Amino acid sequence: MSNDNTATPKPSASPAATLSRRDFIKTAGAAASAAAVTATVLGRPGLSLAQAPPKTVTLAFVGCAHIHAPGYINLLAKRPDVKVKYCWDHDAARGARRAKELNTKFVPGLGDIWSDREVSAVVICSETNRHHDLVLAAAGAKKHMFVEKPLGITAVESAAMASAIDKAGLLFTTGYFMRTQPVHLFLKDQVAGGVFGKITRARGSNCHSGSLGDWFGTEWRWMADPKIAGVGAFGDLGTHSLDILMWLLGDVASVTADIKVVTGRYGDCDETGEALLRFKSGVIGTLAAGWVDVDNPVSLLISGTEAHAAIVRDKLYFTTKSVKGADGQSPWTDLPAALPAPLDQFVDAVAGKTGLPLVTPREAAARVSVMEAAYKSAGARAWVEPA
Repeated sequence: MSNDNTATPKPSASPAATLSRRDFIKTAGAAASAAAVTATVLGRPGLSLAQAPPKTVTLAFVGCAHIHAPGYINLLAKRPDVKVKYCWDHDAARGARRAKELNTKFVPGLGDIWSDREVSAVVICSETNRHHDLVLAAAGAKKHMFVEKPLGITAVESAAMASAIDKAGLLFTTGYFMRTQPVHLFLKDQVAGGVFGKITRARGSNCHSGSLGDWFGTEWRWMADPKIAGVGAFGDLGTHSLDILMWLLGDVASVTADIKVVTGRYGDCDETGEALLRFKSGVIGTLAAGWVDVDNPVSLLISGTEAHAAIVRDKLYFTTKSVKGADGQSPWTDLPAALPAPLDQFVDAVAGKTGLPLVTPREAAARVSVMEAAYKSAGARAWVEPA
C-alpha cells in the first residue's frame, strides 16, 4: 500500500474479517497459513521448486496451560512441514492429554527437549510465572521460541528474558495477533506516511464478557490469579490493544490508571480498567480493557490534525481530505491482505523465511513494563514511568 497522501484508492475489495479474542480462541487452529515453505532440492532430477517438499521444522511444546494452547495445537496440526517431537507440562495429566492431541510423546522432564539437537524451536504456553525460567533455559539451549503473551510477570524479568534471547541470537515472537489484521496494517502505513498530520490522541479498547460468562472457571482458572498470570483482566486483554497503540505511536513516557474488581467472581482479580497514557511523541492515549463488558463496538480511534480513523465493529471509518473517497461516511475497504498468524510466521522464520514482521523480545518486554506501571499507578493514584 502506497503512503502517497494524494493517491486515488484502488477499487474496493472485501475486507478480511478481523478476529475478536473469543473468535481467535475458537478459530486460531483454522487460520493456518496456506503458504508452504519452499526447499531447494539438489540431486533429484525432474523435481521442480514448486514440487519440492518443504523443510520440516521440529518443535517441542513446552507448557500447555494457556487458553490459546488448543488453537495453537490445531494450527500446528494443519502444517505438513511441522513435527512436534515432544510435549512437556509440569501438570503430567494435562501434558499427556495435550501430547495425545499433538500426536507426540509426553516427557516428564525438560532435559530431553533442551539436549535434542533436532528440536530447533519451542512453543511456550505455560503459566506466565513459569516463563522466566523456561525462556532462560530455552535461550541457554539455543532454541528459537514462540512465547505466549505477556512475556513475563515484571519489567525486570521480562528485560532479562529479552536480553538472553537477543544475546543468543534466537528467533522470537509472541501472540500479538492484532498486528496481522488488515485494518491495523492499513493504519500502520498511514501513520508512518504522515497522513494523520500531528496525531493528538488515540484510544484502544479490548473488552469481552469473560468474567460474566465464567470463561476462566475451569482449567483456565490460573489466568484469573494475578500471582500466577501477573495481571488480571486489564492486563490480559489490555496488552493486545497496548501493543497496537505502541506499534503505531511509539514508547510510553508515563501512565496512570484505575483498575478494579467488579463482580468478585475471581476474588481480588481485577475485571476492568482504564488507563491514560502519555506517549513520548506527545500523543495522549487511553486504554480500556476488561472481562465485564457485554459489547465493545469501538476498538481503536486515532485523531490527528489531518485525518481521523475509527474501527467500529471491525470496520474501519477513515476521514482525510488528502485521500480521495476517505470521507468517513462508509467503511474503508481498500485494505492490505491479512498476514499469517504469529505462530505461522514463527514457523516460517525457523524454516528459513526472512523479512517476517516478528515481534521482537524488546517490544514484548516494553509492553510488560508499561502494564506494570499501569498497575502500580492504580495503587498509588499517581503517574508512573515505565521501568
